[in-house]
Amino acid sequence: MAEQQQPPRREVVTGVPRAARRRPPAHAPARSEISEQTTLGATYVRALMHSQLRAGLGAVALLFLLLGLLPLGFLLPRAAAGPVVWVALGLVAYPVMWLIARRYVARAERNEADFTGLVTDPADTA
Repeated sequence: MAEQQQPPRREVVTGVPRAARRRPPAHAPARSEISEQTTLGATYVRALMHSQLRAGLGAVALLFLLLGLLPLGFLLPRAAAGPVVWVALGLVAYPVMWLIARRYVARAERNEADFTGLVTDPADTA
């Protein structure tokens, strides 16, 4: 009896999975637009500056409305304005300023995070 020969062993060659391959970006990353100082890059930076300015002006307006009008309490009759105005100016003003500042910093950081997400290339994060 002739000995049966087994078919030769097949070897499988694999490559990088298609999903893991890095694809070139469909557009130029915004970071290069900014560094090359193109019109689009200037628009990105201007949008960040406007959003930061809007956050700052909002904080200042809120500070003025809540604390800037507080001294008008001195115009009230003496019986009503007595210690209430001094307590409001001395004790209530500081936590209010702290809250306004905390809200401003959180909004400014969110603006910067949004800008960073817009500017970074999604292929760099993988």
